[in-house]
Amino acid sequence: MHRMNRRHLLLTAAGLGLQGPAAAQTGSPKMKTFLYMLRLVPRLHAEAAWTEADRRAVGVHFQHLKAATDAGTVVLAGRTDEALATTFGLVVFEAADAAAAEEFMKADPAVVAGVMTAELHPFSLALLRQQQGR
Repeated sequence: MHRMNRRHLLLTAAGLGLQGPAAAQTGSPKMKTFLYMLRLVPRLHAEAAWTEADRRAVGVHFQHLKAATDAGTVVLAGRTDEALATTFGLVVFEAADAAAAEEFMKADPAVVAGVMTAELHPFSLALLRQQQGR
C-alpha cells in the first residue's frame, strides 16, 4: 500500500488544495493529531436562555478556530445539526504532544467563556476522501 505523508492528508482534508510532492515537503513528523468534543453547558440547552455574551463567545470561538484552520493547526471543525441539548462539536487538530493539545483545547474561547465543555482524545487519521476539482 502506498503510504502518503500524514501532513499531505491533513492539508488535503483542510481543503488547502496542496497536491503531490509540494505537500509532502511541508509536513512535520513531530506533530500528533487530536480531537476534542464540545458540548453546550446545560443552561444553554434552551434558546431563550442565551445571552448576548454567550452569542458573542461562540462568535469568538468560531473566529479562533477559523484562524487556527488558516494557520494549518486545525484540520476540520464542525457540529452536528441537532437540538441544542444533543448537539456536539468536533475539532480535529495537530499539536506537538498531549500537553500542547490540552492547552489548545482549554484556550478555545467557548470553553474559556464557560458556554461549552470540552473533552480531549488522541486521534488517528485513517482515511480521507480526495478533494475533487480543487
